[in-house]
Amino acid sequence: MDEAIRYMRGITEAPLPYGRRLQEETGGKVVGYVCSYVPEEIIVAAGAHPLRLFGPTGSWERVDAHLQSYCCSVVRGVLDTGLKGEGDFLAGMVFPHTCDSIQRLSDLWRMNVAHGFHLDLVLPVKLHTASAREYYLDVLRRFRSELGERLGVAIGDDALREAHETLRGIRRLLGEIYELRSHAPALLPGDDLLSVVKAVMILDRREAGELLRRVVNGLKGQRAAAEEAPPPGRSSPPGGREAKRLILAGGLCNHPRLHGLIEAAGGAVVWDDMCSGTRYFHAPDAATAEDDSPGAGKGDPLAAIAARYLNRDVCPAKHRGLTNRAEALLSQIRERRARGVIFPHLKFCDPHAFDYPYLKNALERENIPHLLLEIDEPQPAEGQIGARLEAFLEML
Repeated sequence: MDEAIRYMRGITEAPLPYGRRLQEETGGKVVGYVCSYVPEEIIVAAGAHPLRLFGPTGSWERVDAHLQSYCCSVVRGVLDTGLKGEGDFLAGMVFPHTCDSIQRLSDLWRMNVAHGFHLDLVLPVKLHTASAREYYLDVLRRFRSELGERLGVAIGDDALREAHETLRGIRRLLGEIYELRSHAPALLPGDDLLSVVKAVMILDRREAGELLRRVVNGLKGQRAAAEEAPPPGRSSPPGGREAKRLILAGGLCNHPRLHGLIEAAGGAVVWDDMCSGTRYFHAPDAATAEDDSPGAGKGDPLAAIAARYLNRDVCPAKHRGLTNRAEALLSQIRERRARGVIFPHLKFCDPHAFDYPYLKNALERENIPHLLLEIDEPQPAEGQIGARLEAFLEML
């Protein structure tokens, strides 16, 4: 297990070299994307490899000619990748219409980056109506056709079913890892958990499935051994205190040490509502929706894929009811026995900034402590974050 996690951590630290190596060694097509609402299943079914770009850090002088300084670091970093030519191995890029910044990134990429094809996915915002389901299916049908045309392949139903099962297996394994950690956070450091989830969005999906199985088996073995003879202090932070159970809520966590800083301050993240976490794989109604949808079995596989994305946990760029996100967050707090919530807020991320006051009010009505941490590039000093975390945890 440790070897698998080290390998996955290395992938998250150098995703572009991995993608280039994969393309050169296999001769396959690598398709970049920037949001978890992109239907990976269709890319995999086309025989291509979906690789998520998280917005690398570094010097962004080229970007300043195209974007205002108040644009989020993820969008700036992804555009920088294209302008520098670091993504020239990509067969193309897929941009879903989610937040305004991603939509404008799509325009800028199309106008300024010469290599590879460019596809937009104009997804519905409202997801819980019959018309949204019909529209979503039409979008997936068009994406299937356009992607196949760009890659020069015919994307068959059997390939879609196989890809759907591959991705569903990955989501189940990630769910197992989260459930195991929810009961015993010390089984896996939080920084490693973040690396595992982000690596899955970069790795060849079949390779990712094999690595996840090794991690799950290793965690189960550790848990069984701990139940037989629990080592002293194994589940507690330094000083012998019990770790305070917390939930993270926000967008994309690009701070590789955030979980570790929380653990050093005496906390333990037992669940999250993050795009780089549970929103990638967790969907409370998805299992039933996928199995019962017209796409299950021998029907239209796109219907099963659509059911997954329509029923997954939403971000502020999508809508399933006026209070849906707060209710889901409160439900997880109760289920996971969390004592507080930390919001790692990516600076200039307007959708999450707009949602925060509403979520804050919902938590305050329930007397649930919370902390807003603004994180951007360059990353704030760890000492500064650590001091705020320690002060917050002392209150709990």
